[in-house]
Amino acid sequence: MITSAENGLVNLHEKLAGLLASRGQWREAYDHLRSALDMVYRDNGRTPPVPEQLRREVDRLRREHAEAHEQSIRDSLTTSYNRRYLDQRLVALLSEQGGTPHGLAVSLVDLDWFKQVNDTYGHLVGDRVLQQVVELLQDGLPEKAFCARYGGEEFVLVLPDSEFAEAVAVTEAARSRVERHDWSVIAEGLRVTVSAGVAHEPSGGGTGGAEQQLLRADSLLYSAKQSGRNAVAYRDGGKVRLAGPAGRRRAIVDGRVNGYC
Repeated sequence: MITSAENGLVNLHEKLAGLLASRGQWREAYDHLRSALDMVYRDNGRTPPVPEQLRREVDRLRREHAEAHEQSIRDSLTTSYNRRYLDQRLVALLSEQGGTPHGLAVSLVDLDWFKQVNDTYGHLVGDRVLQQVVELLQDGLPEKAFCARYGGEEFVLVLPDSEFAEAVAVTEAARSRVERHDWSVIAEGLRVTVSAGVAHEPSGGGTGGAEQQLLRADSLLYSAKQSGRNAVAYRDGGKVRLAGPAGRRRAIVDGRVNGYC
């Protein structure tokens, strides 16, 4: 009969085999599984010590596995979350938000005139601008919120369990931080602003899934761009409005995209 100590060693061998298999190291994984099987079927009454080296190896591989997973969901340039993580997490959050009191907001944020930054200052400066913008967008986000790179110079702020007015205020504060930042530290004469569209999914849903919510945010982002840029657009009472100082502008464009509003 296998002892509890032997059973612990068997479990360690099995975990190590699983970690090695996840990395494609099939031969090493097989060796550990074989060791585990040998222990299960061995009945010599001896209580073997658990090798400390094996414990350390398991811990090391667990850390490497966790680090590899983290790298797979991060954007390599800005270290914000990537599109893969965004897509997966949005679907999960929308399915969970029925149990939250406020709902889920997403803000689609785009750098204004970013092509001119690259053309004028070069792509290395453009990369530094993207990295700095992400830092500014993430600064001050609520605890459960996160920033993800949507593609190119577009980013998404995801605000779970967030009231609509709070989501607009958080996004407007992020826009203001970008505008007020001292960009001359990166390049003399550089000025960077962003525009954003905020779409809110109330608790209980009913207005579509993740793709539809992003389309609504994209429609509002278009409104912010067409209304003069450096603005946050949202829809209230069926009308497009701009947050903060931009709300005093005379012409506000209602940019409906593919029927989403």
